[in-house]
Amino acid sequence: MSAKKASTKEYSTTTIKGVEYFRTRITGADGKRVTLYARTSEELDQKVQDAKREIVEAKFRKENPTVAEYCQKWLLMQSAKVTPATLKGYESKIRNYIVKPLGELYMSDVTCDDIRLALVPVSKKSASVYSVVNMLIKCVFYSAERSHIIEDNPTKGISAKGGTPAKGKEALTDTQVKQLLEAIRGLPPQTFVMIGLFAGLRREEILALKWDCVFLDTPTPYISVRRAWRSEHNRPVISRELKTDAAKRDIPIPECLVNRLKEVKAASSSDFVIADSEGNPLSYSQFKRLWQYINVRTAMDRTYYKYINGQSIKYTVEASLGGRSKNNHDIVYTIDTHITPHQLRHTYITNLIYASVDPKTVQYLAGHENSKVTMDIYAKVKYNRPSELSPVINEAFGQRPA
Repeated sequence: MSAKKASTKEYSTTTIKGVEYFRTRITGADGKRVTLYARTSEELDQKVQDAKREIVEAKFRKENPTVAEYCQKWLLMQSAKVTPATLKGYESKIRNYIVKPLGELYMSDVTCDDIRLALVPVSKKSASVYSVVNMLIKCVFYSAERSHIIEDNPTKGISAKGGTPAKGKEALTDTQVKQLLEAIRGLPPQTFVMIGLFAGLRREEILALKWDCVFLDTPTPYISVRRAWRSEHNRPVISRELKTDAAKRDIPIPECLVNRLKEVKAASSSDFVIADSEGNPLSYSQFKRLWQYINVRTAMDRTYYKYINGQSIKYTVEASLGGRSKNNHDIVYTIDTHITPHQLRHTYITNLIYASVDPKTVQYLAGHENSKVTMDIYAKVKYNRPSELSPVINEAFGQRPA
């Protein structure tokens, strides 16, 4: 039997509960002194070697983190700058579209091809999703470059364009607005819909609106936007942290909305304009039920599943305008297009433009921080209509000789 190789190091010894141990101290990766113990000097040799290897690896990881590790650090830094709702959106997209394909790679090993391959699945999503993921991946790597984590930024040269262009929702026509208001008159979503159509508030602004920000008895009635709603685990959270600084605004409101709000306020015992039966702001699921009053009155085909002989069978129910719901004959399909909450706000902005309100005023009333957003809508609405273009064309070319 061969003898064990003798240790070449000299260690001190100590006795713990009657047992003698070899002992030494080393400096850990965090700069703190760490004491190691072993029953034999050879065993302590091995522990020292293992500890030193871990220290080298930890130092390397600190100087060259993986994509997953640096993304976590970047999100922590962003938490001091963005709202919880925005941060939650960042976390979801980074987890699904950046960490999943690239997370195990070291930041310094990521190439431009790696980035492009990671963006391939994202390119099949909507243009808006692609744009956000593209922005996030660039922010992460530019941050790493500024912190000298990486020398070459692999996201340079990556195009911001991509994704499947989302089909934008058009503003509602006057006929569709009339259909909608008649369909929900006296029903729970009426107030929400009217605030969206005639004041242009975002969903989170309407659901957070309190009566102390609704001024109905002044010479010029108006709404002050000062709070925002968000949902956390299906619970409403109301804060004074708006989407942008520009979202804080005072919006004059027309007589039809003034009259509606006066009726609602007279019957309300809640601080909130839109409230549940107990006077509290709506949860996310409660808002979905509120909007369902509109969906069930919309003439659109519906897909259902039913179990037949233990199998899930998909079937479609056609709904035509003027028809009645098979499940509830009191419900008539009187709305001819699928409507989203944001469409109400888009209709408000579009109607301002049709009324020749100047772009800066539209920007203020809409609460747009970036004038480009307003001008993109303005240009699409104002200058894509033949009735608006015809005078311009005639002025430009009408006086020219044949």
